[in-house]
Amino acid sequence: MSTLLPPDLAQAAALALLAFSFAGSFLTAAFGIGGGVAFLGACAILLPPAAIIPVHGVVQLGSNTTRALLFRRNVMWTALPAFVIGSLVGVAIGGSVVVSLPAWLVQSAVGIFILWVVFVHPPRWLSQWPLVTGLISSFLTMFFGATGPFVAGYVKSLKLDRHTHTGTQAVLMTVQHGLKVAMFGVLGFAYGEWAAVIGALIVAGALGTWVGKIVLGRMTDHGFHRVLNVILVLVALRLIWGGISALF
Repeated sequence: MSTLLPPDLAQAAALALLAFSFAGSFLTAAFGIGGGVAFLGACAILLPPAAIIPVHGVVQLGSNTTRALLFRRNVMWTALPAFVIGSLVGVAIGGSVVVSLPAWLVQSAVGIFILWVVFVHPPRWLSQWPLVTGLISSFLTMFFGATGPFVAGYVKSLKLDRHTHTGTQAVLMTVQHGLKVAMFGVLGFAYGEWAAVIGALIVAGALGTWVGKIVLGRMTDHGFHRVLNVILVLVALRLIWGGISALF
């Protein structure tokens, strides 16, 4: 196995990433959100800095594509065209910015926004303007990586049943991660030496998604949204705490 790994990735770290990829995909498939952020945290600890966002993006692209295929009959497709246009603009702007936004500012702002969506009536534009949601979240994902909670705020505002929520979220995130991966390729990230690791992580994520879909089928819509709110709050508090810690 070690011969398939990049020189700066230990075998133990690769095995840990496989476990986190499975767990993260399971979490998102079963409860709608949280897996991308959890996996990003693992990447931040186990991967070299330059590889964190690009590798995370490819693995999440694989995970969300798998989930989108499994839930393809439960997707609100009307949200897709405007979201794609916004995402194209957001990724293009993000990729052209030389100086990245401060990590603490991005984390704190996304965390506060998520709390607002959960505890206050979501802003009208969030459910009516998927183009704006796609633009902002895709811009932020170039710097922050895991903006699934931001997109989940939009999907949550649509008040969908649990299967349609999960399917719609998966399709939107597939678009976003696909554009991000393409942009990092244009910017020169060498995906080739990471191909074996990425392939294994995607397979682990696909297994996690399959198990998560089984769990989701045994839940009620009420139970799903209650767990979703709890996870969103925990993710938001973690983001805000991380932003404050980075600032001081």
